[in-house]
Amino acid sequence: MVSSGPFQAIRFPYPEPLQGRGFWGQQTSTLNWCEEDYILTHYCAELCNTLTNLAFLYLGFRGIRSCLRQSHDKIFLIAYGGYVLVGLGSIAFHASLKYPMQLWDELSMIYTTCLMMFASFSYSRSALFSTVFGLGLLGLSAFISIYYHTTKDPEFHQTAYGILTAIVVLHGIRTIRTMWAMIAVGLSVFLCGFLVWNLDNIYCSQIRRWRREIGLPWAVFLEGHGWWHLLTGLGMAILDLAPLHSSMH
Repeated sequence: MVSSGPFQAIRFPYPEPLQGRGFWGQQTSTLNWCEEDYILTHYCAELCNTLTNLAFLYLGFRGIRSCLRQSHDKIFLIAYGGYVLVGLGSIAFHASLKYPMQLWDELSMIYTTCLMMFASFSYSRSALFSTVFGLGLLGLSAFISIYYHTTKDPEFHQTAYGILTAIVVLHGIRTIRTMWAMIAVGLSVFLCGFLVWNLDNIYCSQIRRWRREIGLPWAVFLEGHGWWHLLTGLGMAILDLAPLHSSMH
């Protein structure tokens, strides 16, 4: 792919897979990604996929700080806390490739989106509506958790997450009529991340060959799942959290 040019000015050979098991032992998760396991360090199964989740932590803690400084409603503080929970869960999953950590990663995405939905729909509504709606979301979260743990079907999880996210986004579009440009940017960034993630899955074998050809540090730019974290983190911060901000004003 690349035999000369700027990539050769600073280039280190791409490592060979480590012999034996990594620090966290045998994989028990039902999913794995295109980043080669334990290729860069013995202590982390997918180093790039792990570190890119720092974006979720940054955005979550930044939102929490904003809520505390401006004394916003506690539900928004909880929603931003959920964002941090997603980042921590994804870090634990990609670092270890253990099934319990996978559940933490994937189910926290569902719970956080439900929190955002509750914050967005129940703001300035009656106590009765908020209670009934909250109980409904709690039941929905429990159903998704049990069904996914039972079937271990990734398509079910992705569909459920996509539907919940779409509801939050559509509600935000309906209520934030003066923020169409912001919604368009957030959706474009999110979809770009989704596209990169799928290309990473489909062309994984070819991408792994390219990484070895160009070497380090350039190979890390071909970690598509890592780009999914960065782009969706940014996109969802706009799509999910902007509606919450609109409700504050």
